[in-house]
Amino acid sequence: MASRREFIQKSAFATVGTMLIPNFLKGFEQQALAQLQSQNQGKILVIVQLSGGNDGLNTVVPFRNDIYYRERPSIGIKSDKVLKLNDEIGLNPALEAIRGFYDNGSMQIINNVGYPNPDRSHFRSMDIWQTGSSSSEYLKSGWLGRYLDAQCSGKCEPHAAIEVDDSLSLALKGSKVKGMAVQNPAQLYRQTKNPFLEKLAKVNHEEFDNVNYLYKTLSETISSADYIYEKSKVYQSKATYPQTELGKRMKTISELINSGVQTQVYYVSHGSFDTHVNQVNQQERLLKQYAEAMRVFMDDLKANGRTDDVMVMTFSEFGRRVKQNGSNGTDHGTANNVFVMGGKLKTDSNLMQSPDLQNLDEGDLKYKVDFRNIYATVLDKWLQTDSVAVLGKKFEGLGFV
Repeated sequence: MASRREFIQKSAFATVGTMLIPNFLKGFEQQALAQLQSQNQGKILVIVQLSGGNDGLNTVVPFRNDIYYRERPSIGIKSDKVLKLNDEIGLNPALEAIRGFYDNGSMQIINNVGYPNPDRSHFRSMDIWQTGSSSSEYLKSGWLGRYLDAQCSGKCEPHAAIEVDDSLSLALKGSKVKGMAVQNPAQLYRQTKNPFLEKLAKVNHEEFDNVNYLYKTLSETISSADYIYEKSKVYQSKATYPQTELGKRMKTISELINSGVQTQVYYVSHGSFDTHVNQVNQQERLLKQYAEAMRVFMDDLKANGRTDDVMVMTFSEFGRRVKQNGSNGTDHGTANNVFVMGGKLKTDSNLMQSPDLQNLDEGDLKYKVDFRNIYATVLDKWLQTDSVAVLGKKFEGLGFV
């Protein structure tokens, strides 16, 4: 039998495995997952995080506003280049690949999104978005982790929420349940096929109280890796995804969805959009990568009859200041835009109002839509759960579902 010292010395993998949460493939947990799937009627949520603070004004462009061009003389998107959506706003030309989603009603743009007393720190603002907290609260659990806590009484399997990355974001960490970080199902499977780890997983971990959780997590991580790997082989996408990091990750999500993996939430990040210097080229490159990956992903879902089952929400932790800086870039700001895509959306033109550039807060946009109203809508109307139980208070829903 492996000793406690041997365990601690040799199983660094198990420490990483604490990210890959427990409670897997046991009868009562299967019942909990079945209950979860029944409650949300098989709906899937995909979150795309634009890390670094994407500049919303150069993403959804107020091309009729003279103030926009006055404050951004060298980085403003020229009016004749904008992909016009109505008489006031349009998309950055780098988003050409997803323009059709707006035209056919499968994309809703929500402008002026933020929260009271905004924080301009990347880390703090991202924590606020990922936990669903106010700017004065410091929560240790994420809003999607608490969704899992609430829906299956802390007994969800780890793959109920998957982040396609090598580490798990706070958003997917609940008090009782955490999601699972998987960048490559085959690689994770191979990592667990280690004789020492397999032997360790069979140890009677209850004999070691102070490492009990690590033993348990290791055992269940191995089971999880087996399940994800076997299911991921069911469907291999025939679509041609971009060979970018985001393109590869969206392909992984598509293959897991179309393979029938029992997952309600997927999470992926793209960036960095922290464009303090020479913004135009960097942002356009990243937005183009985003648009091209999303176009193939949505088309792949459509080809497999899954469009109506999936909602994609794209956000960034904050926008940028209205006035460009001296380095042809923009500095940390406040309110921003959120994109929602899917086959079961409703159009609400009120959510796409052009930002008010005459009424600023010390040079920053004032928010009109609290981001938690978006979360409440997703929780109540899409995932079919009680948003109050997850967010801690009542937030009015919006009309895009």
